[in-house]
Amino acid sequence: MWFSFWRSRNRFSLEELRYLTDQLEKIQIVNESNKDFVIEALRSIAELVTYGDQNDPAFFEFFMEKQVMGQFVRILNVSRTSSVPLQLLQTMSIMIQNLKSDHSIYYIFSNEHINSLITYSFDFRNEELLSYYVSFLRAISGKLNRSTISLLVKTQHDEVISFPLYIEAIRFAFHEETMVRIAVRALTLNVYHVGDEAVNKYVNSPPLADYFSNLVSYFREQCIGLDRWVSEASKYELGNPGPESTACILGAVDEIEDYLYYFSDVISAGIPDLGRLITENISQILIFPLLFSSLNMQRTNETQISVTTSLYLLCGILRIVKTKDLANSIAASLFCPLGAFSPICEAKPNGCMSGHVCAHENQQLDNDASHSEADTQRLRVVVANSSSSQIHPGEDFILQHSCDSPQLTLRESLLSHVVSGDDIQVLGSLSVLATLLQTKELDESMLDALGILPQRKQHKKLLLQALVGEGSGEEQLFSSETSSLKDGVCSEVDSHLQKLKDQYGLLCSCSEIGASPRGNRFQVLDALVSLFCRSNSSAETLWCGGWLLRQLLPYSEAEFNSHHLKLLKDTYKNCINGLLQEVRGTWPDLLITVLIDEWKKCKKAIEASSPQKEPRHILLPSQKCDIEGESSFTAGERMCEMVKVFVLLHQLQVFSLGRALPDHPPILSPTDVPTNSRAKTAGLDVLGPKPGTEIKLVDAVPCRIAFERGKERHFCFLATSRGTLGWVLLAEELPLKQNFGIIRVAAPLAGSMPRIDDKHPKWLHLRIRPSTLAFMDPPKSEALGKAKTKALIDGRWILAFRDEEACKSALSMILEEMDLQSNEVERRLKPLLNLDRPLDVP
Repeated sequence: MWFSFWRSRNRFSLEELRYLTDQLEKIQIVNESNKDFVIEALRSIAELVTYGDQNDPAFFEFFMEKQVMGQFVRILNVSRTSSVPLQLLQTMSIMIQNLKSDHSIYYIFSNEHINSLITYSFDFRNEELLSYYVSFLRAISGKLNRSTISLLVKTQHDEVISFPLYIEAIRFAFHEETMVRIAVRALTLNVYHVGDEAVNKYVNSPPLADYFSNLVSYFREQCIGLDRWVSEASKYELGNPGPESTACILGAVDEIEDYLYYFSDVISAGIPDLGRLITENISQILIFPLLFSSLNMQRTNETQISVTTSLYLLCGILRIVKTKDLANSIAASLFCPLGAFSPICEAKPNGCMSGHVCAHENQQLDNDASHSEADTQRLRVVVANSSSSQIHPGEDFILQHSCDSPQLTLRESLLSHVVSGDDIQVLGSLSVLATLLQTKELDESMLDALGILPQRKQHKKLLLQALVGEGSGEEQLFSSETSSLKDGVCSEVDSHLQKLKDQYGLLCSCSEIGASPRGNRFQVLDALVSLFCRSNSSAETLWCGGWLLRQLLPYSEAEFNSHHLKLLKDTYKNCINGLLQEVRGTWPDLLITVLIDEWKKCKKAIEASSPQKEPRHILLPSQKCDIEGESSFTAGERMCEMVKVFVLLHQLQVFSLGRALPDHPPILSPTDVPTNSRAKTAGLDVLGPKPGTEIKLVDAVPCRIAFERGKERHFCFLATSRGTLGWVLLAEELPLKQNFGIIRVAAPLAGSMPRIDDKHPKWLHLRIRPSTLAFMDPPKSEALGKAKTKALIDGRWILAFRDEEACKSALSMILEEMDLQSNEVERRLKPLLNLDRPLDVP
């Protein structure tokens, strides 16, 4: 038999298919002696059937006539090896995936042969076999439609009572292998998108409906796992997560977002009951008990997660699971008190109640007492270290409670984090507000109630009402606010709150909901102004706040009041002082370059249609430089951070004054270098000194320096500046050309920190910083890698002069040139620092 199998025949012929089928029929048991033949026969039959389906119908007619599918099932039953089931599953997957004819697929799915293979008791301890089995199931689901799905289900009285493909697949929904879970999700989506009503009813009924609650519970555990990685990363010194921890966080984030997209796809499949089931499970299992309860409180049990992770997950749900009901439920829940979501009934030592406030308990509260208490909870924003006590009448918005108070609403808690939270909490809260603002599924009335409805949308809505003659739209358009608008917003919000009460048992008893949208809007505005006045927030976070402010206030002069303007102006003045310190700091030669670059970036960031950073960014804090002492690198980072803050505050000043924001900052052009300058006298090129260049040694001071131990060299020292640039030079005197020399070493003048040695007055100490900042050049920044610390170490020169006078002369030369360099930088920045004059530069 073996000789005849390998004899020469036309490989793609009906004769070959007939021969292989006949040989399979003769197999009574599959063991080690004949398994290789069976495996090759199965593989070849799949190849021939696929070929025939696309080229010759006679092949598949023979396949049907000889009941080859039945032979496959029989071979599986008589097999005593694991390799044959594996090959059979692979064979079936290949056939199903590559068959194009509807007739062929219809036949393959009929006669219960596929269901027999699906329900066969495979030994899944073999991981490879499980992988092939799941691929087999996924291949079947890829061919499902309204006609084929009926062949795979069992019905009784026109109702589905069994669906082996679906039942067996969801058994592996929470398998430890990622690819298995992905395949199951793809398979279930294929089932839902068929749109068969009987199947939809079946998968949405008990006990199969438990799949969705189990799925959300599993997803909840993944969220808790992500939080563990985030917490571990935050424990690293200086907040720098290691590469392994970062990879784990990003991996967990990717899978979480995959599941959110899966939830979104299930909801968009068009099965109302299924969409409602997913939405309710997400709310009841994930959002209310885990995310909302973790937004402000310290961990009380293992299932609570950090504020940072909660904020990220809220953003992810709003961005990805795009449903109107879920979006409005989340937004309406922001008006509920924090205590309503606490998982454990107990009073905390700090007075923050963590007990779950049930709906019927809230209903028993005395109305008068509720209103009285709520009136004291009105949100007001206090700006630290400013004259914030001068609140204007009618603008009484100051936070009187900490972020841990159970009387605060979730909305107030978010604004509290903006006002007084750490940098990550601020960034996370801003991300949530920005995500809500961008959620198209959210009713505009809800955005208005939250105080984050962009003014352009308000004007558009009122203008439309005025045009069609509805209500008092025209009056509202030209007034700050009317009771009609307020009542309209509140009635729509009340309907969502009533739905929360009826559906989830949540009751909001906070009078803030009854406040005017304009009042709520001022609360957000005051929180943002407070953020810009903080000195402990990063530029990146402030830019996010600037984007949100720009979205809310396209017509700036109509919303900023004198109190806001004063706070912003005072903060801006402080920032100017900080910038002027950088002018005389370590990096004045790069200050204007950085400022021009950051001006463009900031303008682009705050005018963009979406925030600059994705929400996942809050899980990975920016790494800090781990260098002891004041290095030039840390000074450069500080300078860049200062410039970013200055640029934002300057652009906000322009914005608050109602001026157009130019594409480029108003900076003066360079002036010609005076003819009596050292750079001109020395004959330095416009591009600056280069090693090997000949220069005139005017004012140069002879010195000695040893770059290697025991190898002292003689040079002429010279300090020069040209505009905003400056250098310290070491040149070798030309023996045949008096007062001329060749540049051997050149280093930046700025940041050199010249100092005469206390014990050796002939020695001059200089710090030599790099000519540029590595993080401003991406290729260089990436090249730092593991050698980062070494790359950030500054150089040190100790110059020895012939006497004390020569040493003092060199020091005086350096200080003089540094002063000229800084003066030129300050001169060019003058128009930028004077907002009282027009922004166009002559």
